[in-house]
Amino acid sequence: MANSVEKAVAAPSLDALDHQLLALLKVNARLPMVNIAKALGCARSTAQLRLKALEDAGVITGYTVGVGSTRGPGAIRAMVLISIESRNEPSVVRELAKRHEITKLYSVSGRYDLCAMLLTDSTQELDAVIDKIRSVRGVVDTFSTILLSTKLDRPE
Repeated sequence: MANSVEKAVAAPSLDALDHQLLALLKVNARLPMVNIAKALGCARSTAQLRLKALEDAGVITGYTVGVGSTRGPGAIRAMVLISIESRNEPSVVRELAKRHEITKLYSVSGRYDLCAMLLTDSTQELDAVIDKIRSVRGVVDTFSTILLSTKLDRPE
């Protein structure tokens, strides 16, 4: 029997006000508290307490800056599906995480195991990055597609 006892942490129960607060922060995390309270239809102190409770519960894990692309209008965005040998997943993920061109890396189900979102300055650079991905030990196959335009982009 272990000397320490681990507490089971239940996910906090969020009400409509909490969901509204989170939605406001997803759009603008720098929104002044007075504006948040007004949008929620509650007192400033209530909004502050709710925000603190969401932070303390780990629902809000941080605040960040959204930065527009620093690349020119000709930037190439692509999605690369990657099939890997499952025993090599940790090392493949570590190697892919070193590539600055990979902006997101997802684990996916189906024929492929990973989905990498890439951002490069040219198709030549994209081709070189895909070649580097293919050369990573444990990568079996890739399937790539270039993204043409964004039709919808909501905060997660």
